[in-house]
Amino acid sequence: MAKHDVEGGSFSAKDYHDPPPAPLIDAEELTQWSFYRALIAEFIATLLFLYITVLTVIGYKSQSDVKAGGDVCGGVGILGIAWAFGGMIFILVYCTAGISGGHINPAVTFGLFLARKVSLIRAIMYMVAQCLGAICGVGLVKAFQKAYYNRYGGGANELSEGYSTGVGLGAEIIGTFVLVYTVFSATDPKRNARDSHVPVLAPLPIGFAVFMVHLATIPVTGTGINPARSLGAAVMYNQQKAWDDHWIFWVGPFIGAAIAAFYHQFILRAGAAKALGSFRSNPTI
Repeated sequence: MAKHDVEGGSFSAKDYHDPPPAPLIDAEELTQWSFYRALIAEFIATLLFLYITVLTVIGYKSQSDVKAGGDVCGGVGILGIAWAFGGMIFILVYCTAGISGGHINPAVTFGLFLARKVSLIRAIMYMVAQCLGAICGVGLVKAFQKAYYNRYGGGANELSEGYSTGVGLGAEIIGTFVLVYTVFSATDPKRNARDSHVPVLAPLPIGFAVFMVHLATIPVTGTGINPARSLGAAVMYNQQKAWDDHWIFWVGPFIGAAIAAFYHQFILRAGAAKALGSFRSNPTI
């Protein structure tokens, strides 16, 4: 419970402060160096994220390819791939949270925009930086691993055989919901005030959310939950199957992010109740 000081039977004001909503259009941001520094941080973080994770995917496939002399049990396995994605998000969010907020994902940025945590200008520019960083990161993988890149799928997200489009879309919606819901919960000022006696490192639960979602959905879609990650791999791999399924990895994450933003802001944080009036009756005297 939040802490209150009781004086004469009345309670003091809440012990946390929500930041004011970000303006929809904030042209002044374009004149600030901190804005461009944040864009650079998002670009580099997404580049590093794709470089490490796609290399891990291709390395696993090459080491477990029996036809190429590999061992079917070789490489890091699906568990290792999930750790690579979750671990990199933990590292990169930790490194960039104080500069850009550590989004590294257009779906996260979209969810935070819907919750009025960032302006429209910042949201759009973040998404551009993330997508460019993802393309460059996968480009480095292709440059360094050209012999294996196309042979082992380029780390591109595709709907796996035996799964319908609806199942793939649902997996992306639910997986992104888990991630964005975790982002909101881990960065909630009310939670930080309530649990101030317990040190909470926000990047840790966010990284674990990515890890757990990958464990569940790698067999279905290869796990997107990040449109920039899917776009970067699709651009560099540039095969028909990847492009045919690509819309799933934008529509699904954006729907999941929107649901998570609504659920956290309007249900858990009682935004709807505040907008319509409190459900609590007035105290009697």
